[in-house]
Amino acid sequence: MTKHAIGIFDSGIGGLSIWKEIIQVLPYQETIYLADSKNAPYGQKSKKEIIALCKKNTEYLLEKGCTIIVVACNTATTNAIQVLRDSYDIPFIGIEPAIKPAAFKTETNTIGILATKGTLNSRLFAETSKKYMDGIHVIEQIGEGLVPLIESGEITSDKTTALLKKYIRPMILKNIDCLVLGCTHYPFLIPQIKKITGESVQIIDSGLAVAKQTKTILNQQGLLDQDAPIQHLIISNGTLKPLKEVVHGIANTQIIQNDF
Repeated sequence: MTKHAIGIFDSGIGGLSIWKEIIQVLPYQETIYLADSKNAPYGQKSKKEIIALCKKNTEYLLEKGCTIIVVACNTATTNAIQVLRDSYDIPFIGIEPAIKPAAFKTETNTIGILATKGTLNSRLFAETSKKYMDGIHVIEQIGEGLVPLIESGEITSDKTTALLKKYIRPMILKNIDCLVLGCTHYPFLIPQIKKITGESVQIIDSGLAVAKQTKTILNQQGLLDQDAPIQHLIISNGTLKPLKEVVHGIANTQIIQNDF
């Protein structure tokens, strides 16, 4: 890998939704993606456990030579990002539910947030909500069971569809016009979600904003590569089949299994 490789990690394949945006915005930057599928989902773990896993992932990526790290997990960001920034001398880009754009876009003043328990219960999420949600009715919904289904490749299964209907239809009845996806796994479900919401609800996630922020930080740090040959490396400690399905057809991408 080049000396300016971007490290990215998540509790499984979810962060690949962020990774795809990053490699579009930064076509000459190499990436190392860490899929901690063995410990997915992070949203059901304690804050202490999440911090320990994030430190383990960070140190693995630093050993691989990464010069910037994207924490491509909402739960990890909201629970551990400040600890990581305090502990390591490297830029970190975090992921937060896209509350701010939803607050600006809503016309009914009612938005839905579909996220993990770990994200919705975090201090950072509470602070962000308080900052932008004055006068806006927020309907929070834990997406229990969705991450394991996505991890097992059941993105379009009847089980997944049934859970999405269970979680989203009550929000629609309460007149939401924006649905914030507060987990990086959930963008893989957007086609399914749109069938439930129709065109009256805007679906909002953080992927493109994170990719643009990563480019800005790289440029500020003098770490931006131009016109360089690239290689993307994806490392998983779980099954490789879902990863291969998600990245199928993307050039210069190697997928390996390693029990990190």
